[in-house]
Amino acid sequence: MEPLNHLESFVQSAEGGSFSTAARRLGLTPAAVSKNVARLEARLGMRLFQRSTRRLTLTEGGERFLAQIGPALATLQAAVAGVDTDDGQPTGTLKVSMGQAFGREHVLPMMGDFLTRYPGIVPDWHFDNQQVDLVGEGFDAAIGGGIELSAGLVARELSRIHVVAVAAPAYLKGRAMPVRPADLAALDTLLRRSSPTGRLRSWTLRHRKSGEEATVDLPRPRAIFNDPEAIAHAALMGLGAAMLPMPFVERGLRSGELVRLLPEWHQETGAVWLYYPSKKLLPPKTRVFIDFVLARFRDEHFAQRMQVA
Repeated sequence: MEPLNHLESFVQSAEGGSFSTAARRLGLTPAAVSKNVARLEARLGMRLFQRSTRRLTLTEGGERFLAQIGPALATLQAAVAGVDTDDGQPTGTLKVSMGQAFGREHVLPMMGDFLTRYPGIVPDWHFDNQQVDLVGEGFDAAIGGGIELSAGLVARELSRIHVVAVAAPAYLKGRAMPVRPADLAALDTLLRRSSPTGRLRSWTLRHRKSGEEATVDLPRPRAIFNDPEAIAHAALMGLGAAMLPMPFVERGLRSGELVRLLPEWHQETGAVWLYYPSKKLLPPKTRVFIDFVLARFRDEHFAQRMQVA
C-alpha cells in the first residue's frame, strides 16, 4: 500500500489544481508534494497529471484513480481524525480565522471557558480582516463574512447584522436630535472609505416599519477612515456622528457612551457566519469548537443584539 502522504499529495493536488495549493493545505513545500506524486506515479506505472506552468490537469488514468481512491482516503482520514483525542478529550492545534475587531470583542472572551472545558486544544487564532482560503490555507474554521462558499465548505449563520447611526452624548449636547434621515446632513459625520474601491460609503437607511429607504447627502465629513473600528473610537471621542455595524457599537450603546440616532431607521449589511470544512466526520477539536461557538452565541442572544428592528 502506498504511504498515506503520497495519496494525500495526489488528491490535494487534483482538487487544488496545483502542487502549491496542495502544499499549503498539507503544510509541505511544493517540491515535497511534487516528489510524493512522482513516487506515486512511479509505483503505479502511469502518469496521473498533465503538467503545465499554470495548472495541473488529470490524465484519464488520473481521473479513474482519483474516483477510486478519493472516498477511501476520506474515510481513512476521518478515522485518523477520530482518534485525535487524549483520554476521550479532543486535542490538537485549532487554527481559526476571524476579523480583528469582531474577534477581539465577541470571540476572544469565550477563550477562557473554552480552554477550561477542552484543555488539550491549543488555539491558533488569526485576527485578520482579509478573506482567507479556508481549505487552501489549512484553517479548521473561520468566523466572518464574504467567504466564497465552495463545494468544500459549510456556513452556519450566527446573525444578520444591522448598521445604525450613533454619536456620543458629549457631541450631541446643545444640538437638535435628528428626526428624519435628511437631518443627519447637519451633523459632523465620520465617513468610511472603501478599501477595495477608494470610494466614500454613502449612508442609506430603511425604516423598520414602512420599509421606506432614504439616502443621506453628507456634505460635511468631519473625518474619513478606512476602518470601522477607528470610526467607532472617533465617535466615542465625540468627534461626530457615524453609521456603524452593531458589533462595533453595541458595547457603547449599552454603556451609554453612545446614543442611537433615528432608532426607527437602520441599514442591513449581510451576516456573520461560522465556516468550516464539509467533512462527514470532522476532527473532534473542530466539532467541539463549532458546537461551543453556536451554543455561546445562542445563549448570549447575539443575533437579537445585532438586529435592532
